[in-house]
Amino acid sequence: MDPLEIIKKYYPEKSEAYHILTVHSRSVADKALEIARMHPELNLDLTFIEEAAMLHDIGIFKCDAEGIDCHGQAPYICHGYLGAELMRAEGYPKHALVCERHTGTGLSLKMIEEQNLPVPHRDMRPVSWEEQIICFADKFFSKTKLDKEKSPEKIRKSLSKYGEETVSQFDAWCKLFLGE
Repeated sequence: MDPLEIIKKYYPEKSEAYHILTVHSRSVADKALEIARMHPELNLDLTFIEEAAMLHDIGIFKCDAEGIDCHGQAPYICHGYLGAELMRAEGYPKHALVCERHTGTGLSLKMIEEQNLPVPHRDMRPVSWEEQIICFADKFFSKTKLDKEKSPEKIRKSLSKYGEETVSQFDAWCKLFLGE
């Protein structure tokens, strides 16, 4: 499977959205692979990590996010499950789970209900090691500052507005994956 060929089905190659998506996704894929290689004991599927990291944000074009050249109808928080729908239609159900479960540090059903989020009411937290590593790696990169990797301190500050559960999960991943 070639993730770029799938992306090209939904994004014109010369568009700013294509550029933002592919640069961001490449950064996330490289970080996820770096982390995965630090943990041979987990026997991770590196090919899957690279593919799924490249495709984790494929649903952004369906959202209204003018700053990243996305002019869809849905709120940005919906990009994960909308991308998952695309990936299921493409025949990649495991990749779809990464799309669906990477928002924040994952969205618990409790969080979705308490905050009345406009997403399906089900648990959408990463489960497999691969899903967790991609979700974690994604936190280090934004789509608006493509050339900068965020520090863990900056990530914690950004995540804090979503509650202690989110920061705690990030801290657990820092300890588990980076030994911090």
